[in-house]
Amino acid sequence: MTARTSSRSRPVELSRGEALQLLAQAPLGRVVFSYQALPAIRPVNHLVEDGGDVVIRTHTGAALLGRAAMGEVVAYEADDLDPVTGTGWSVVVTGTASRVVDPVELAHYRAVLTPWADTEMEHVVRIRTDIVTGFRLVRGEAGS
Repeated sequence: MTARTSSRSRPVELSRGEALQLLAQAPLGRVVFSYQALPAIRPVNHLVEDGGDVVIRTHTGAALLGRAAMGEVVAYEADDLDPVTGTGWSVVVTGTASRVVDPVELAHYRAVLTPWADTEMEHVVRIRTDIVTGFRLVRGEAGS
């Protein structure tokens, strides 16, 4: 790890709206949930609804489905960080997960959200964005 002697990056807190806008533009993120009493993280692609909730697709047997069926709290994180310039952003949303079961909603999400994994992803999970935090790393001295 090298020390930077010139201008360093500093975190700037994002508003809820800015954070959700960046999250909506991200091609993928990571869903964080409890599995066998331990933290589990899975990379997935997503979409952000107009109201700000995050929607992902998953497969039968996925550990996340059990969490969603019980309405447990999960987190979702996405970022775009450049290690060369020390700039970028990170957004974390925290809220309850639930399975989407309405046939019209399911058809809609299956049409607009194509999973990256080459496996049947017939289930849809919505993550309510109760807490949204985010920051942008910008160049400049801490006092500027």
